[in-house]
Amino acid sequence: MTSAQLSFKVEVVPSDNGVTGRAGLPLVLEAIRAFGMEEVIRSLLKIRQRSGGFPEVEMVEDAVLLLASGGDCVADLNVLGADEGLCRLLERVMPSADTLFDFLYAFHSDKLIEEAKAARKPDQKAYIPEENTALKALGFVNEEMVRRIAKPFLPKVATLDHDATIQECHKREALPHYKKGRGYQPSAMLWSELGLALVDEYRDGNVPAGMSNLPLIKRGFGALPDSVKEYFFRADSACYEESVLKWLADPQRKDGPQGRIGFAISADMTEDLQKVCKAVPENAWQLFEERVDETLYWAEVEFTPGDWPKTAWPLRYVALRIRKKQGEFFANGSDTRYLAVVNNREPEMDGAAVIRWHRKKAGTIELMHDVTKNELGAGVPPSGKFGANAAWYRLSLLTLNVLTAMKLHALPAGMGTARPKRLRYTVFNIAGRITSHAGQLVLRIGEQAERLAGYVEARARLAALRPQFSTA
Repeated sequence: MTSAQLSFKVEVVPSDNGVTGRAGLPLVLEAIRAFGMEEVIRSLLKIRQRSGGFPEVEMVEDAVLLLASGGDCVADLNVLGADEGLCRLLERVMPSADTLFDFLYAFHSDKLIEEAKAARKPDQKAYIPEENTALKALGFVNEEMVRRIAKPFLPKVATLDHDATIQECHKREALPHYKKGRGYQPSAMLWSELGLALVDEYRDGNVPAGMSNLPLIKRGFGALPDSVKEYFFRADSACYEESVLKWLADPQRKDGPQGRIGFAISADMTEDLQKVCKAVPENAWQLFEERVDETLYWAEVEFTPGDWPKTAWPLRYVALRIRKKQGEFFANGSDTRYLAVVNNREPEMDGAAVIRWHRKKAGTIELMHDVTKNELGAGVPPSGKFGANAAWYRLSLLTLNVLTAMKLHALPAGMGTARPKRLRYTVFNIAGRITSHAGQLVLRIGEQAERLAGYVEARARLAALRPQFSTA
């Protein structure tokens, strides 16, 4: 009978600082430093009340290392800290989980939450608290990281995609959300061309997705580098609000870039818009897509929302008619459903092209939410404190940007679309033996592992980036 156990024997030794199963993880730290971000963090983020303890730079770096390595809760930091070989390569001792919790708590302010509650209208339940100084500073750190990652490309075009997402959470402080659970509902904006998370705003679960989005949109466009000259914006119906549409369509908008911002936003299917769609003649509908159980058609429709200013760019509405095939019905018993996209794209871009362009955000911002929540710890808010959770979410976005920077600037071309899971499997979780020669640490990794990861070349590319940013 075959034994359930393999033939090797386990021996526990006092120290294993000569080996690590995460030999590639230091690349994450080297990527942060390649862009001179330790200088940025040091100048912007000032939390420590005394000279002792871990500096803010190390706390941010270690949080990013934790999330990049696959940790999805603060306690996982103790696992990284127990990897003596990794700590030897990083030339540091990891802080404890309790220390990281204390760091996250510094981003929380009971006072600002109470002020936001007090400022509500009598019939209003939801509120969005202002960020405290530390949380704002962490946002500035991320924005600067984005600009530095983009700098070598001198990008001329920026398409910003906006979306909110649900973070399910069962802590008693979490509030009910529209999907009948409890949690939080942060909003974020992604720079589509580079795959970089630009700005975010943390929100309680009961905050409607359509509540006060313009300030975040302004922040997003304001965070772009000066090289950008063409601007675009995509969003779902959460951004279908008068203030957003008028700001985007105004070529002389306040607190934003001047000139045209090309946009496409899902429209609320109001009763008036529904009537307009139903009145479209049958011969005006054009085939958009055939599916197994339904057929989609598109048509341009004439519709103007409210008091539209004459100085703004004219709006186009593209309607989408979804018709179930014979014998199939929607939940309301109808065989036809209408959707619409409001936009200001050029007339030479027909309605079908507008819809396809708008839908591309499913592969950008919606993919970002999937990756950050399921692979970078954002799906597990660590605390009952709102500000601590907001910082954790922002650190997850910063981690996404660091990994994207590695793919854009250092890793082999085949890694360009790699998700964090693949980066861990191929690059970060390489087995390594650590020795010392002539006073210098030497990391030994297998030839086949190096061939897949491109570790040596990635380090060289990151090192070559540093001179551009040492005084940036």
